Amino acid sequence: MKLDRVIAVRNNKTIYRDGDKCVKVFNEDFSKADVLNEALNQSRIEETGLNIPKVLEVTTINGKWAIVTEYIKGKTLAQLMNENPEKKDEYLELMVNLQLEVHSKTSPLLNKLKDKMNRKISQTDLDATTRYDLHTRLESMPKHTKVCHGDFNPSNIIITESGKPYIIDWAHATQGNASADAARTYLLFWLNGDIDGAKKYLDLFCEKSKTEKHYVQKWMPIVAASQSVKGNEKEREFLLSWVSVVDYE
Repeated sequence: MKLDRVIAVRNNKTIYRDGDKCVKVFNEDFSKADVLNEALNQSRIEETGLNIPKVLEVTTINGKWAIVTEYIKGKTLAQLMNENPEKKDEYLELMVNLQLEVHSKTSPLLNKLKDKMNRKISQTDLDATTRYDLHTRLESMPKHTKVCHGDFNPSNIIITESGKPYIIDWAHATQGNASADAARTYLLFWLNGDIDGAKKYLDLFCEKSKTEKHYVQKWMPIVAASQSVKGNEKEREFLLSWVSVVDYE
């Protein structure tokens, strides 16, 4: 394997291109269970028929775990938005349509979104009363079994030269309520400093999915709390500021 072309570097992994393959190499201290879970998630999503890169193998390279998938040649939706700001609304619409296609699928063997969020809320530094309140709110939310991406944002969508969209990075995929997935995407726009994009995205999502906006907003404190466990200090502060936002009733 020739790992000489770096595509991206993240906190705990480096992604390389090797011909028609994409090789995601995890740091030595990265959990083996999380690597295997990501590969399993992606394999399960392949079975839904969504346009995603196929998993080719899970291996170790110099003592580090790696997932090898098909390499998809193209530009991310985030790149296209930067290069063609006048087309941003068009790209946002494409993005929402893709997300709704994801939500139209089911994959009964994926981990459950509610279980994951309950676990994450328990790991936060929030006081016991706030944690109890969040757990209670989460339990009261309708139980759905839709495929949720968990990190759906413009940098996880690749558009090929022929215009075919592919969705990448299924590490956080679960089955659950689509509005929780939308709340996560909304917060990701905010984290990226694109407040206008966040508002337009939410309007579009609610309009196309025929979802009441306040229903997505009710998920935001729960999603923000569960996401605050990871990330840097600045991100954590931002997310925790959403936990105490007024109750959207």
